[in-house]
Amino acid sequence: MSKVLIIGAGGVGQVVAYKCAQHPEVFSSIMLASRTKSKCENIAAQILLKYDIDIKTAKIDAEDVPALVKLLRRFKPQLVINVALPYQDLTIMDACLEAGVNYLDTANYEPKDEAKYQYSWQWAYQERFEKAGLMAVLGCGFDPGATNVFTAYAAKHHFDEMHMLDIVDANAGSHGKAFATNFNPEINIREITQNGKYYENGTWIETAPFAIKKDLNYPNIGSKTSYVIYHEELESLVKHFPTLQRARFWMTFGEEYLTHLRVIQNIGMAGIEPIIFKGKKIIPIEFLKAVLPNPGDLGENYTGFTSIGCRISGVKNGEKRTYYIWNNCSHAAAYEETGTQGVSYTTGVPATIGAMMMLSKQWSGNGVFNIEQLNPDPFLKKMNEMGLPWHEAHNIDLEV
Repeated sequence: MSKVLIIGAGGVGQVVAYKCAQHPEVFSSIMLASRTKSKCENIAAQILLKYDIDIKTAKIDAEDVPALVKLLRRFKPQLVINVALPYQDLTIMDACLEAGVNYLDTANYEPKDEAKYQYSWQWAYQERFEKAGLMAVLGCGFDPGATNVFTAYAAKHHFDEMHMLDIVDANAGSHGKAFATNFNPEINIREITQNGKYYENGTWIETAPFAIKKDLNYPNIGSKTSYVIYHEELESLVKHFPTLQRARFWMTFGEEYLTHLRVIQNIGMAGIEPIIFKGKKIIPIEFLKAVLPNPGDLGENYTGFTSIGCRISGVKNGEKRTYYIWNNCSHAAAYEETGTQGVSYTTGVPATIGAMMMLSKQWSGNGVFNIEQLNPDPFLKKMNEMGLPWHEAHNIDLEV
C-alpha cells in the first residue's frame, strides 16, 4: 500500500481521487492538493460519503518549487500524480527530484507564453531521474496515454511492422451549452487553434488549422466530420516505433463549435499575450476561461459518448494487416460514478491505472518514460476492470 499526492482539483483530479479511493489495497492514503483548497475539500467530502479511505487536502502553488518540496517531505508520498496545468510540469518534476518522489502526468510541458507542445523539455530530465533512482512517466491520460498503450499493444501482438497510424478522437456527446470546452479552456483552445501537423516519411508536415477533414465512422456513434490536428503523442510514438511511415491525429468538431471558435479568435479572445485593461495587464484567454462554463460542471446533463482509438496498418508474417482498437465512454455513466463528464473520466482513469502500474512495480525503471515504452498488457487488463473497456477489429476498412 502506498501514499499518493494528486496535484490538481479540476475534473480530472476529481476522477483520479475517486478511482484511487476505490482501490485502498493500492492507495493507502491520498492527498489532494490545489491552489484552491476548497475545491479539494469538496471533492474529499464527496468521496468520504462513498468510500472508507484516508484522504487529506492541502493548498499548493504548483509553480512554487520550495513549497512543493516542503509538502512532499511532510506527506512523504511514493508518487505524485500531476493533473495540474501543463506549464507546471517542470516545477513539479523539479520538486520530485529534490524530495525523492516518483512522478506521473497526463500532458506534456508547454510554456505559458507560447502554444508549443514538445517533449524535449521533459526528456531532458532523463539523466537526472535516472541518477536519482526515480521514475517519471509522461502522458498517462487517454490521448496521450491509452492511445500510446493501444499502439504498443498492436506492435507487441499484431504487427511485425506498423506503417500507418491514425489516432481518432470523437466526442459525440451533448452538454446543452452554446459553447464550452471539455477540459481547461485555456489549454483546450491553445491546443486546437495552432497549426495542424502530421508525420510522413520522416518529415513533419504543417497545415493550416482544420485544413484536412474527413467523415469517419465511429462505433455505435456513426459518421462524424473529423479534422487533422497536432497532438503530442505523435512525437513520442514516431520516435519509439520507427517503422511508422505516417502518423496523424484526428478530432471531431461540430460546425457550431467551430463558428464560436472562429469568433473567439477573430475578436482576439484566444490571445496569450497580455493586454492592458483599466490599467492592469490581463491575458485574453485567461479572461475567456473565467466566463466560459467550468468543464467540471458539465457532467450533470451530458449525454452521449466519447470514442477514441487507433487505426493501424502494417505487416505481420509478410502479410498486410489492418487493426482498430478503441474505447467508447458514456458521459452519463462517468457522471453517475464520479460526478464528472466523460472527457475528465477518460483522462483520470488511465492516470490512476498508470499509478497502479508504478506502485505495483509492473512498470519500473529509472529515468523518464513515455508509456508506449512500458508493458501494455497489465494496463489494458486494468482498463477493462476500471470502467474503460476496449474493443478491437482486424482487417477492416480503416477509412483513413
